[in-house]
Amino acid sequence: MTSTPPFDVLAIGRSGVDIYPLQVGVGLEQVQSFGKFLGGSAANVAVAAARLGNSAALISGVGNDPFGRFVRAELGRLGVDNRYVTTHSEYPTPVTFCEIFPPDDFPLYFYRKPSAPDLQIEADELDLTAIRAARLYWSTVTGLSEEPSRSAHFAAWLARGRAPLTVLDLDYRPMFWDSPATASEQVHRALDHVTVAVGNREECEIAVGETNPHKAADALLDLGVELAIVKQGPRGVLGKTRNASVTVPPVDVEVVNGLGAGDSFGGSLCHGLLHGWPLEKTLRYANAAGAIVAARLECSTAMPTAAEVAALAEQTAVEAVNV
Repeated sequence: MTSTPPFDVLAIGRSGVDIYPLQVGVGLEQVQSFGKFLGGSAANVAVAAARLGNSAALISGVGNDPFGRFVRAELGRLGVDNRYVTTHSEYPTPVTFCEIFPPDDFPLYFYRKPSAPDLQIEADELDLTAIRAARLYWSTVTGLSEEPSRSAHFAAWLARGRAPLTVLDLDYRPMFWDSPATASEQVHRALDHVTVAVGNREECEIAVGETNPHKAADALLDLGVELAIVKQGPRGVLGKTRNASVTVPPVDVEVVNGLGAGDSFGGSLCHGLLHGWPLEKTLRYANAAGAIVAARLECSTAMPTAAEVAALAEQTAVEAVNV
């Protein structure tokens, strides 16, 4: 049974536990204490969207273990409907460690072998009615890396029929794939089914063979995407449709841990798209949301409120005018 009204944001993909060091600037072998947080890109995006006031749900999987129970409970505590998070007995809940070397070095260590429960999602488990009805449907490239998750993703897209606000996060993690060529093949197939694509320059290279932001955006648009967003790090973010092109500058903050910034950006992007904001405002607010989380240690529990995002976005806009 689906919610009434439909979910504003329905995401499918990774969930797990982030074990982050509480000491900064040292390797894991020297860390003395850790914090435990809800993690996984799709889970974080759903939390970020919920934090901004949207109804959100997650399609994922966890293990039949204490960490799996933690993930389900923490999703609910943070405002995300967990009814589609399946418990699997074969594989444990994934755990991810990181090292923190600000401002731009944050090595990640994924424990997801031989597979992860979120990659065991079967097509016949999907609530296709909820997927069709969702105002915005969010998927990530990781879900295409293995079966049965890959087939489930395509079944969901076929049911949705390339409806508006069908988003693909180009979140490419090479350790999840047997080769870049395989990733490129699957991402290219997926782009036939989505209306919004978002990724950085390296992810765009996997998707369409281009790292130049404008050429990458144009290639995405040529494949039928209605909105292409290319994140360029210190050069800001490019958003492009067939009729408009907008580049917004980055937000300058003192980075603590940059790992959650992209997911916070994604949650705010969902918010702007759902509210029909102009592209420039959507990207400016998404940048601000990402910057706020980059200045904090954790990811999911660091997601900002709408008031926090608006304050930083408006402050940044004023500062830009006064430069």
